[in-house]
Amino acid sequence: MSYLLRLVVPDKPGILGAVATALGTAGIDIVSLDVLERGNGVAVDDVVVELPPGRLPDSLITAAQAVPGVSVESLRPFAGPLDTHRELDLLDKLARAAESASAELLATELPRVFHGGWAVVLSATEPSPADPAPWGVAASSEAAPTFQGVPLPWMPLARPRLLPSEDEWLPERWREMAIEMMAAPYGGPGCAVVLGRSGGPAFRRSELLRLAHLTGIATTVCALPPA
Repeated sequence: MSYLLRLVVPDKPGILGAVATALGTAGIDIVSLDVLERGNGVAVDDVVVELPPGRLPDSLITAAQAVPGVSVESLRPFAGPLDTHRELDLLDKLARAAESASAELLATELPRVFHGGWAVVLSATEPSPADPAPWGVAASSEAAPTFQGVPLPWMPLARPRLLPSEDEWLPERWREMAIEMMAAPYGGPGCAVVLGRSGGPAFRRSELLRLAHLTGIATTVCALPPA
């Protein structure tokens, strides 16, 4: 079974080799590695690993933290295809799709790009007495919670922002599920993409910057005629 390890490691030469050796010695295969951010003497890495049958997930934590200075920020099952060119693949699909299909495509593909749980695309609408919210759900992935009827004080979204699970505006049920989110403008004034996952880990600033960069390019690509 595959798992996603988020590691905080000392940012020095040889540390990833030491982690790979420790995991390999425990019979654990590394499938992929993404460096999320570096700074202040540490790096944050997402590592997809394959656990041998019959081994407990806790053995991943034990093996990784056997390397001095390494800590495991989170561990969760990893499902779905592995693609080292995820952003480029998504932009290529958007370029070939009709503009009307772009929101559904983003909602479906963004969780895979960012190792997230779900995504929702919000579009600007005209408020009415029956629905005073100035936005609606244009598309959502299967695992996304229901946004309709949930007050979103940060909409319309002027700039990318992290939406941590302790924010007061979140419904109680969402806070109980420890839903971590980040959002970025997409598609025009008052529109946004929200990416989330339950149970953490929290999204980091580097992931938010990647999302903002990707949605900015996607906005331009979707305005072009299909390739």
